[in-house]
Amino acid sequence: MGAGMEMRVIDPVSGTDSGSDARYLSVPGLVDVHVHFRDPGQPEAETRATGAAAAAAGGFTAVVTMPNTSPAGDSPAWVREQIEDASLPVAIWPSACITKGRLGREVADLEALAAAGAVAFTDDGSFVEDAHVMESAMRRAEKLGIPVMQHAVVPALLAGGVLRDCAVARRFGLPTMPPEAETEAVRRDIALVRTTGCRLHVQHVSCAGTVELIRAARREGLPVTGEATPHHLLFSCDDIPADDANWKMAPPLGSREDVAAIREGVKDGTLGMFATDHAPHSAAKKAGGFRSGANGIIGLETAVAATWQAMVVEEGMSPLEWTRRWTTGPAALVGKPLLGRTLIDLKADRTVEPDMFLSRSRNQPYAGLAFQAWPKAVRDDVSMTEQEKE
Repeated sequence: MGAGMEMRVIDPVSGTDSGSDARYLSVPGLVDVHVHFRDPGQPEAETRATGAAAAAAGGFTAVVTMPNTSPAGDSPAWVREQIEDASLPVAIWPSACITKGRLGREVADLEALAAAGAVAFTDDGSFVEDAHVMESAMRRAEKLGIPVMQHAVVPALLAGGVLRDCAVARRFGLPTMPPEAETEAVRRDIALVRTTGCRLHVQHVSCAGTVELIRAARREGLPVTGEATPHHLLFSCDDIPADDANWKMAPPLGSREDVAAIREGVKDGTLGMFATDHAPHSAAKKAGGFRSGANGIIGLETAVAATWQAMVVEEGMSPLEWTRRWTTGPAALVGKPLLGRTLIDLKADRTVEPDMFLSRSRNQPYAGLAFQAWPKAVRDDVSMTEQEKE
């Protein structure tokens, strides 16, 4: 390699870091425990093939797919379909439904789903509102040694809210979601962890109160984890420029105080992993603003850039700890090994151009933003070819 082409190599398992100021960073293959590939059901938004291509372009070697497809992922056949295509450029580790049809009424056949290859159980996109159903599911999941991942939003407290209280909400008279809609869901489920011993993972943490609840649970010794998404780390609700559903997600963006708390939770290990919640939608489903646009944004191809900016550039997090949030943290949650290596160009200085994405969808708020660090290649080793140096 020529001058300025040196590579910094990180091993998050041993904690070793070559520590140079090199341009390229080599880390184990990144893992995303929260992606939606819309397959089966919405091929116009994403398929396993296009989602896997986007994941590989984003530096990922493995992803955990969500079961809110059509039909819902509540059968062993669905689980097997997710993992049967060995030609994909990333490993797919599917999660499966907590309840039949994601309806929250009856626990799915968790034992059969686990035997088929499910690595976690979740009704993501829906909250399991019946505490008795959730407790039964958690008891069975605990016996299987598989985590339950919860979409923590109490419907009665959500009350139709589409974003948090902010200038755009007030300007357009949009219904808002209070942070209690999330924190009360998390509070209930942590109480169920005490009863069942089940591992609980809180998806897409969006507010300071949730960070504190997870922090307290972990201090208590409870098996509770949480994830931080790139968008909840980078943006607050005050950054929303207009009534634009490309800024709409569930849960919505929090306040600046929430962003600070989530970043602190990542730094102190309360939130031990990043996850994109990659949620592709067609342009038609994102039309109409916050009131009628679908929830969710894509994030696989901007995940490295956005989280590096928020946590390493702006917060001073070490590259080693940043790497762990994309590797050993998520891999430990689902009990899987790390695969391959990801090469990251720390001085790419690229602008987000959605038309260059490999995802089939374009719904995101990052267009036009410039970031330093971008994934360059996914490989089986740490070497860098002549073509990759260019």
